[in-house]
Amino acid sequence: MPYVVFNPALCSWVGGELFLCCCTFIPVTVYGCNGKMGQTITRLIEEENDVEIVAGIDVCDTVKNSYPVFQNIADCDVEADVVIDFSSPVCTDALLDWCADKQVPVVECTTGLSEAQLARIKETSAKVAVLKSANMSMGINLLEKLLKEAAGLLAEAGYDIEIVEDAPSGTALALGDAINEGLSEKYEYVFDRSQRSIPRPQKEIGFSAVRGGTIVGDHDVIFAGEDEVITFSHRAYSKAVFGKGAVQAAKFLCGKQPGLYDMSDVIG
Repeated sequence: MPYVVFNPALCSWVGGELFLCCCTFIPVTVYGCNGKMGQTITRLIEEENDVEIVAGIDVCDTVKNSYPVFQNIADCDVEADVVIDFSSPVCTDALLDWCADKQVPVVECTTGLSEAQLARIKETSAKVAVLKSANMSMGINLLEKLLKEAAGLLAEAGYDIEIVEDAPSGTALALGDAINEGLSEKYEYVFDRSQRSIPRPQKEIGFSAVRGGTIVGDHDVIFAGEDEVITFSHRAYSKAVFGKGAVQAAKFLCGKQPGLYDMSDVIG
């Protein structure tokens, strides 16, 4: 459960009496704490008042942190209410077993998981709360929600749908899936038109990729109609957006019943 701590900075004198103020915080363990995203999470949580990292897990012990770091999660003896995982697929199975055994919810942010591991996440979620999303950005997940609402109306009106991204990614496919969820009839995904010389079929979503400069994550969803174009855009200027989403997900997941959650649950 969240810790209750005394914070002198929040105390005040009123009418000659001292009013004491306590605050609660959610204790979090970060798996992969010394990697790039783990250190991003560390910096973000340092700015939070209601979340605190109480332990980290990482095979690398060359980074100095304000919390204890264990090389193996089995050795961690610090209690936490949530685990945020930005590690490696080789660590996932042991983490899921530990979370199920200790009944500690986990925000699973590790990418590149196998189909067997994704199935194991679903299996573990029957025992403890697990949150897993293709993209941890709050903005991307809000965009998915908006696209579901817009797709049915605009596709029915004959608008063509195109997705332009900075590189082939799971995020673009997730946006396409969100669009299809809002349609009465599923559209086909098309990734290469170089060998086609036919008119554009109506029921398709085209994907195009652009790579250049220091772009971290750009996505445009275009609804092209007769005499007008509607574009939904998302720009990620650093990977911190994924860390911010993970922190919000940890707050959401604390105290939740077993189940498989995603970022759509966080944004409501």
